[in-house]
Amino acid sequence: MLPNPFFFTLFFTTILGLSTNGRAIGVNWGSVSSHPLPSPNVVELLKSNNVDKVKLFDADPHVLEALAGSNLGVTVGIPNVMLRSLNSSRKAAQSWVHDNVTRYVSNGGSRVRIEYVAVGDEPFLQSYGEQFLPFIIGAAINIQAALVKANLESRVKVVVPCSFDAFLSESNHPSKGHFRPELNKTMIELLTFLNKHGSPFFVTISPFISFHQNKNISRDFALFKEAAKPHNDSHKTYKNSFDLSYDTLVTALSTLGFPKIDIVVAQIGWPTDGVANATSSNAKTFMTGLIEHLRSKSGTPLRPKNPPLETYILSLLDEDLRSISAGNFERHWGLFTFDGQAKYNVDLGQGSKPLMNALNVQYLPPRWCVVNNNKDLSNATASAQEACSGADCTALSPGGSCSNLSWPGNISYSFNSYYQQHDQSAGSCDFGGLGLITTVDPSVDKCRFPVELSTSSSQSLQKAFLFSWMTLLVAVVLGT
Repeated sequence: MLPNPFFFTLFFTTILGLSTNGRAIGVNWGSVSSHPLPSPNVVELLKSNNVDKVKLFDADPHVLEALAGSNLGVTVGIPNVMLRSLNSSRKAAQSWVHDNVTRYVSNGGSRVRIEYVAVGDEPFLQSYGEQFLPFIIGAAINIQAALVKANLESRVKVVVPCSFDAFLSESNHPSKGHFRPELNKTMIELLTFLNKHGSPFFVTISPFISFHQNKNISRDFALFKEAAKPHNDSHKTYKNSFDLSYDTLVTALSTLGFPKIDIVVAQIGWPTDGVANATSSNAKTFMTGLIEHLRSKSGTPLRPKNPPLETYILSLLDEDLRSISAGNFERHWGLFTFDGQAKYNVDLGQGSKPLMNALNVQYLPPRWCVVNNNKDLSNATASAQEACSGADCTALSPGGSCSNLSWPGNISYSFNSYYQQHDQSAGSCDFGGLGLITTVDPSVDKCRFPVELSTSSSQSLQKAFLFSWMTLLVAVVLGT
């Protein structure tokens, strides 16, 4: 049986028009959504906001087709579940490169300008344990060999995204930074591979999670505020959480013998809902501070005047199927809402102009499912819990945008979330007779009761993953 595609994170990263001396700021675009904004709409959204490049953490053919002829630089990605097959079979790697790289870069005027292949999606994440470690390097080597065979190695680089928890400093001092001990052997092999082929080190930096999990990191320090109390380490002064984490990584890389390797910050952001301090106001403050810091080209104490090669903001759009194992905020990283509407304004290269919203968005009919106050509501809470088990209710979390809803308003939110995620089908607003369909928008203040898009991800994602898995299965059958 094919794995459920919703467990995979499909990430695009887009580099916007801000670029200086090869440095760039970009945005991750994830599509782990029940009703994703159609790919052509997203491509237009990116172009309207001065996009230069986009990074995809999978190789969905529907997305690549939408990108054809756009002249955007593209990174395609390989999900972790494919690492084992690509490690064990050169033919599988050759088939993957042919079907996901060669066929698109060689398509004349409508070709896709692919620049990177990302092998795995943060396979070093601590919650994964060591399940992917035996396959990462072999998969990268086989993909590199396949690119050589296709005469693409000078145009397409191979990278492996590294998670924020792959490196650490128990004392919070960057000078004591190191990789997790169980990663050292694999990390040395990876860094040797990257160095040999001139590829940068991709890594996630997460000031929000550092603040969320570490009582020694203040909110002001995470948000680049000038009033934040600085951290001192070996005569180095750190004024923000980003520099602190970045130099912790620099020390870890230096300890393994790679002090000068280029670094790409593959994911960094601030969520806007799902937990206390995850607000649009804080997100705007963080993004503004981050961008100003990067534009200053001041670098960090250990790499002065040498900022990251590229920095990718997490993320473009909210995703209602993203895993919340790390917290309910995980579904709210977007600069834009799920339907492509800007949450706040930030200068990503467009100057004083506001961010452009997605155009020609197609919604389901303007109707909502709410609780029927004329019914016996003694079992309504149980019905709401059941609804939330099959929908996204993270905005109801303590500190979330809908956490102030009183009973039974919170019941209505749960009912509507389920109703929208299930395409407004008649039976999805029943709840034992407690649900009522209305055409009056029940949104209150900052708590938005959404109407979903008229597109569903299930069919297109199933086709895309079926295509990828059949490619690998055929290659494996043919042998190594």
